[in-house]
Amino acid sequence: MRAHFLGKDPESIEGESPTLFATDRTDRVTYIAQGWKVTDPQVLADVGPVPDHEALIEIPEDVLKMYARRYLDEGGTL
Repeated sequence: MRAHFLGKDPESIEGESPTLFATDRTDRVTYIAQGWKVTDPQVLADVGPVPDHEALIEIPEDVLKMYARRYLDEGGTL
């Protein structure tokens, strides 16, 4: 599997940016998000148990808009 850069948070510091990548998986469409690790106790309580092989991350809405632009560019509809 390969990760293809889609974009990063334009307001982040270089090298520390929440970033969105698309993968080239052939069995399903997936994305990889680099973001801030969620450590807030209230958020963790709201979400509930997270398996050890998973993590919660927080990413800015502007980064999610990169997904929407790609989706629409590929002919998707909202």
